[in-house]
Amino acid sequence: MYHSKISGLGYYVPENVVTNDDLSKVIDTNDAWIQERTGIQERRHVIKGDGDTTTTMGVKAAKAAIARAGIANDDIDFIIFATLSPDYYFPGPGVLVQRDLGLTRTVGALDVRNQCSGFLYAISVADQFIKTGMYKNILVIGSELHSTGLDMTTRGRNVSVIFGDGAGAAVLTREEDLTKGILSTHLHSEGQFAEELSLAAPGMGRRWVTDIIADNDPDDISYYPYMNGQFVFKNAVQRLAEVVGEGLAANNLAVSDIDMLIPHQANLRIAQFIQHKFQLPDDKIHNNIMKYGNTTAASVPIALTEAWELGKIKAGDLVVLAAFGSGFTWGSAVIRW
Repeated sequence: MYHSKISGLGYYVPENVVTNDDLSKVIDTNDAWIQERTGIQERRHVIKGDGDTTTTMGVKAAKAAIARAGIANDDIDFIIFATLSPDYYFPGPGVLVQRDLGLTRTVGALDVRNQCSGFLYAISVADQFIKTGMYKNILVIGSELHSTGLDMTTRGRNVSVIFGDGAGAAVLTREEDLTKGILSTHLHSEGQFAEELSLAAPGMGRRWVTDIIADNDPDDISYYPYMNGQFVFKNAVQRLAEVVGEGLAANNLAVSDIDMLIPHQANLRIAQFIQHKFQLPDDKIHNNIMKYGNTTAASVPIALTEAWELGKIKAGDLVVLAAFGSGFTWGSAVIRW
């Protein structure tokens, strides 16, 4: 058996900054209202026609991660791509990354649809492949393009002000020293609440493209995201605290052993609640939702990369990743850097 370590990190966000004041010009909202409820000050949105897609953003993040890992593109053995906003309904973006990186090897590509916890699920899958010795270098990407699928009117403000575009990537590499790398991952789901944070259409079983076109109903909001905000918030703070504690207990560690906690950037208030619950000082948690909004599957790898670039993560540090989102699904990873 082996461990897997994160040998390279990278992220990409579009250059176009959209502030709360910018949104107030098209939505009945204001900076104070958004910051009070979410902590968000600005986010990044692609500019239509500039070439940014979920895949291309993921590729840009991946190139940085591969370079930092000190390997060549063709050293990648497998690709795992987490997103809820693929370029196409099918095929998924994993195979597009294989193509766009110019890989000469026909390596496998897997798409993960676990929304905000997608990167944690993808990391866990990659970890198992490496632990068994099947693969040596796995590219894991979380990328989202939300802005073109949001209801940018007052009707959709409770959801649309939250989300941003961006991508993060990590290269997981085989590690023979079992005291280093990913110590454990922990994944959960609770499908009874699936509709509390969802996008209903297009969906084969309920409302497909032909129905939407036939009805041509301007008031049909089934193809916009829906979120029961307060219910999601209550569940998020409970499950994130549980899954962080689960990861620590599995490795006989205490909260005081944490050097850096990277929570999913869903809402600054959620992250602050978790920080307060575990009594973590500011230098042991990294948040960037203020700048980027909620980038769902991309939020953890973007924040992780940023924290590492800022020197907040050093060799030997205990790093904990945690996320909660639609499904409901949630998970954590405990890593000895």
